[in-house]
Amino acid sequence: MQRLGRNHRRYLGDTLDVPRILAELRTEAVRNGWTLGSLTTDSGTELPVLTRAPRHAGLCAPRLYFSAGIHGDEPAGPLAVLELLRQAIFPEDAWGWCCPCLNPTGLALNTRESAAGIDLNRDYREAHAPEVRAHIEWLRRQPLFDLALCLHEDWEAAGFYVYEVNSANQPSLAPAMVEAVRPVCPIDLSPVIDGRDAHQGIIRPTLDPAMRPEWPEAFYLLQNKTRLSYTLEAPSDYPLDTRVAALVAGVRAAFDTFTRTPPPRDDTSPPPP
Repeated sequence: MQRLGRNHRRYLGDTLDVPRILAELRTEAVRNGWTLGSLTTDSGTELPVLTRAPRHAGLCAPRLYFSAGIHGDEPAGPLAVLELLRQAIFPEDAWGWCCPCLNPTGLALNTRESAAGIDLNRDYREAHAPEVRAHIEWLRRQPLFDLALCLHEDWEAAGFYVYEVNSANQPSLAPAMVEAVRPVCPIDLSPVIDGRDAHQGIIRPTLDPAMRPEWPEAFYLLQNKTRLSYTLEAPSDYPLDTRVAALVAGVRAAFDTFTRTPPPRDDTSPPPP
């Protein structure tokens, strides 16, 4: 599979019709048993949120969170969420929380930043952006998550890769994700990706969020909501349908692997409302 060669110094590929995609997301969410909600920022932007209760397992069911669309030049994430809903991939016996489009103004402009020029995925420590403030306020009302997945793209990447932050040393989901993606998309096998050591498409960064002045969403989640987080990065110089398929395959593998043998929960957070 060949790279398209479109990207030069930034993402220059396919874009989204944001209102149409959001309408389709809402339709598929309702069809698959999700509850629709929205966050209205103090600047008037609406961010969709989806929640779902398990069919059988009740309060002990795994608590799974996933998000997409925080960078406006990464259209594959929201499309992957739409496809996950269409294929009914989310585990039936799990609690679900999903933020499928965290930066609708940036996606409409095909810019990494929001319309106000803020990189939302660097704003979770100080929370200047109204989108980030609204998202954090919503997250604070939710229980702790057992697993968090953030869907992204990298316009420079040679293939798919994944960041793992696993502070409790739980069994890794990353190898299963990489193997699931391999048939549909190249894996980035570079020994260094995005300035960090990598092995077979997996980055396990040594990090101290307290030392970082700018926090991505994953750092906020790590500090406040979960001990197991993965950031999935599709290579955005490949066809859009390939990138979407890569993210869908990675998420499916993560959910399937995690829910087969979920680790015991060791938190005292309240059950979902």
